[in-house]
Amino acid sequence: MAGTDHGQEVNPNDLSEEEEEIVTGIGSYKGKVRMVRGDPSDEMMLLWGLQQPTFSKPNAFVSQSSLNLSIDACGRCISISQSPSSLGTPGVTGSVMWDSGIVLGKFLEHAVEKGLLVLQGKKVVELGAGCGLAGCIAALLGSQVILTDMPDRLRLLRKNIEDNLYGDVRGCATVNELTWGDRPDPELVEPLPDFVIGSDVIYSEEAVTDLLETLVDLSGTETTIILAGELRNDAVLECFMEAAMEDFIIGRVDQSGWHPDYRSPRVAMYVLVKKLDSTVTAC
Repeated sequence: MAGTDHGQEVNPNDLSEEEEEIVTGIGSYKGKVRMVRGDPSDEMMLLWGLQQPTFSKPNAFVSQSSLNLSIDACGRCISISQSPSSLGTPGVTGSVMWDSGIVLGKFLEHAVEKGLLVLQGKKVVELGAGCGLAGCIAALLGSQVILTDMPDRLRLLRKNIEDNLYGDVRGCATVNELTWGDRPDPELVEPLPDFVIGSDVIYSEEAVTDLLETLVDLSGTETTIILAGELRNDAVLECFMEAAMEDFIIGRVDQSGWHPDYRSPRVAMYVLVKKLDSTVTAC
């Protein structure tokens, strides 16, 4: 950034609109991010223009017809059980893995390896955890993780935690029911988490207000939110951005900051930190 020492963490609250939009450090993430400011439609045009997601192959890292998906992470082979038959149920997408979940999990591992994130001993809450890969990786990286989802999706989530978090694990993981928009249970907010993570949680305009209400409830000014998502519908993402900018400072992590073997033009990743005196605004 012009006039800024890239060796020092930048406070996004101190930046003027005229300054360069790429900063080093937002919240507890110490890597470079491209700040999202102004009209969120500009971010959509830039993102879709740069990555052209419709021209790339979907499901590059997953096989949703398989009952099991294996991936190497944190020095072990993680085996994730899936339920492909559940995809036929309207609204149920968390029963199988999506590229964004793989990208998020491997991003966490890569960022810790590069010293851009510290997860050891940190409290992490995963929203819409689905099959639980990202939460399992966070636990293997030393976090105290609470993986959350809707009540009917917790059985598969528990199975994947039990199957993969065995032996010498640096952190730990538990499962908790959470419906966005409802008041979180005390164990989720006492104390507030250091990190909130989620993959593919921005999927419909109808869910944006409840999602943001939950993000506000779970976040303090020291909480860092990391969200990865499939680029399917620019209107839905724009709706989220427009509403989220009322409550959060937002930066996009370019693919150069991801794990080099797990990059996809169909996925975007954002880091959010809470503004002071946040209130939820519908889009």
